[in-house]
Amino acid sequence: MNTLILRHFALGFFLILSASCSGPRATIHPTNFNDGWSFSLDGGDWNSVRLPHDWSVSFPFDSIKGEGATGYLLGGIGEYRKTFPTSPAAVSYLYFDGVYNNATVTLNGKELGEHPYGYSPFYYDISKVVNGEGEENELSVKVDHSRYADSRWYSGSGIYREVRMYNEAALHIPPWGVFVRTPEVSGDAASVRIEVQVLNKGPQTQDAKLVTDILDPAGKIVATQTSSVPLEAGGEQGVVQEIQLSNPLLWDVDSPQLYTAVSRLEAGGERSRDYRTAFGVRSFRFDAATGFYLNGINRKVKGVCLHHDGGLVGAAVPKAVWRRRLQTLKEGGCNAIRISHNPGSEEFLTLCDEMGFLVQDEFYDEWDYPKDKRKNMGESTSTDYITRGHHEHFQEWAKIDLQNTILAHRNHPSIIQWSIGNEIEWTYPRQKETTGFFGADANGNYFWNPPPYSTEKIRSLQESIPRTKYHIGETAQKLADWTREIDSSRPVIANCILPSASYESGYADALDMIGFSYRRIMYDYAKENYPDLPVMGTENLAQYHEWKAIMERPWVSGTFLWTGIDYLGESNGHWPKKQTTSGMLDLAGFTKPSYFMMKSLWTEEPMIYLTSQQEAKSIFKVENGQVVERKPGAWERALWSWHDVNHHWNYTDGETIIIEALSNCPEAELFLNGKSLGRRRMADNPDHIYKWAVPYTSGELMVKGYTNGASPEYTLQTSSEPAKLSLHTEGSGEEGIVHLIVQLEDANGHPVRHLSRELSFSVSGAELLGVDNGAPTNTSAFQGGKVKTNNGRALAIVRLPDEPASITVTAAGLPEAVFKFGEMGK
Repeated sequence: MNTLILRHFALGFFLILSASCSGPRATIHPTNFNDGWSFSLDGGDWNSVRLPHDWSVSFPFDSIKGEGATGYLLGGIGEYRKTFPTSPAAVSYLYFDGVYNNATVTLNGKELGEHPYGYSPFYYDISKVVNGEGEENELSVKVDHSRYADSRWYSGSGIYREVRMYNEAALHIPPWGVFVRTPEVSGDAASVRIEVQVLNKGPQTQDAKLVTDILDPAGKIVATQTSSVPLEAGGEQGVVQEIQLSNPLLWDVDSPQLYTAVSRLEAGGERSRDYRTAFGVRSFRFDAATGFYLNGINRKVKGVCLHHDGGLVGAAVPKAVWRRRLQTLKEGGCNAIRISHNPGSEEFLTLCDEMGFLVQDEFYDEWDYPKDKRKNMGESTSTDYITRGHHEHFQEWAKIDLQNTILAHRNHPSIIQWSIGNEIEWTYPRQKETTGFFGADANGNYFWNPPPYSTEKIRSLQESIPRTKYHIGETAQKLADWTREIDSSRPVIANCILPSASYESGYADALDMIGFSYRRIMYDYAKENYPDLPVMGTENLAQYHEWKAIMERPWVSGTFLWTGIDYLGESNGHWPKKQTTSGMLDLAGFTKPSYFMMKSLWTEEPMIYLTSQQEAKSIFKVENGQVVERKPGAWERALWSWHDVNHHWNYTDGETIIIEALSNCPEAELFLNGKSLGRRRMADNPDHIYKWAVPYTSGELMVKGYTNGASPEYTLQTSSEPAKLSLHTEGSGEEGIVHLIVQLEDANGHPVRHLSRELSFSVSGAELLGVDNGAPTNTSAFQGGKVKTNNGRALAIVRLPDEPASITVTAAGLPEAVFKFGEMGK
């Protein structure tokens, strides 16, 4: 049997306290370590909390001390404490999936270490620090987020991801010690390569066996392999197992089949616990001429960028909250997620595996030099304490954080790219200078114009302009090399905002493929000048013109739109706007018009969606009896936020209303109170929007699409004054998390979307995590129990116990509404 010493495990050696202790062979399963914590903020009172925990989201929005960069929510210095008994184990590991940020971990008065970066996982071997078996231990985690504006988006504060304890025998597989790949995949066979790191922390030589069973998606054992692992006391060894699968079920975005590798160690008649590693059998590649292939099928990456907050729950996002949001995106045709601009959580990646999303896992938003957290175009010139970010730790920690992240995440079949950086060019001044866009020779906006300088001139300027201490190409090469040391099965990419300079600075030379940030104008430039490097959009607008450009070019693999969901922050100087509104879903997870535009482009099942607007407020006007753009051709340069439209049919009699319909049907017809107002062809609408001008009359407005015998319909109904509150739930209900949707309705049961009411929420027997309406200017405290409706609705997220519970919603002048959850929490 071939063996391979896996050197990468030792890369995080400084995080691990060496242990060489004997103990019983029996082990217990990894322990959920999220309960039983106490928390104190800024030296105040201690309160019981359950992890994951984000203390910043519990603050009110503060327009005076807060910063729009991080959503006007504050930080501080917090401390977490927990006592726990020592388990009967030879080796124990304490694992943190993410702590934001500047964490210091102490156990029984001994400092285990510090961890500055808030997004990378880390762990400690605590075997020599814990007290005797059965005795109590005191754990402290101090978190210094006093620099609460250290990001360009809402980061949250605290132990906002899961914590686990691993109790092991002396002979064991450590965390991150299993790597499963499928290097060869076809329709009738697949090879599975399993690399396992085995440690012997005991005082005696062990003549062990490593046994791995492969379970198919139904849980049936379909293959087994056994390898000999002789290990001296204190030794370690890497073992490689090659297993062949016949007729494998492939992991795909439409059918995310997951296998499980179950590994165990056997020695002296005893066996370790089972180490379970989920993986997918799949192949993929990016071709510079023909784009992206998954399992041999050419397809487009239909992706969105996502920040890590979950709206009203902040950064500590329950799995059920992400599942609801991701399911909505999936139904809209989305098949990929760019986790921007930091590594994702283990739980989020597991959801992407299970639900069938391709993932770009990104490491950093800044490297050697800082970004301006308030403006994001260039190195920050501010010296104020609160904005200084992770670049101050980059030189010391970059390799550690990057490689630990890859070790932790590499088994997820959803991950198809490692991104080493986002729009890094802004922080290296000579990159802007060499593009020609920002000086006297500029020929216009870099968003819409091709590079004004030739490749030769850019190359010459890169060589002649004095360089700064750190060089973007050299740093990119280091990051790419560190990535490939751990995993060479996925391409290294970066999101380049000034690609004409990046091609000539050495930055692009470090990459396996290049991503363009808002530079669709340069797809042809890339093909002409750098045809051998695959290209795709990695940050683009949720507009028709972006997708049109990609569909017309087979060599462009796809896109990640900015963004899939609104996120807190990046709204500096725009109070009371606390969030960025570029999402296809709002902060509460409700769909917006851009969602339906992309659904009409990304899905094949016939669909249609309807909005309205007064002509005076519309981007369209009536001219010679036709509905036309006020600014001809404006759709080709539409930016982040969708234009202003309404989702209701309530206006003044006789006024001209512009009706818009989004659809994937080649024809559509509009009806008002059963009377046809005209049938239109999509081929006559270059902006991919059906349009009618209608004198307002109350009643029912309905649009019908026509395609291949199918006729999807969508209706807007005139409503009267609110008469009641309608309550219903959404989401899976897992973990006892329930999304309660409150909708204003009139006496006839029609939704009232054009009027607003303030709602009050009270729960009995459950925990109200927060309330929101999705509106960017809603500054009601998430956990205050009160919120005004937006588009006639609001959201409450509730965590249920194991017994029945209820929530009561009231609004002035309306009957109170009560929702009983019954046994949903079980």
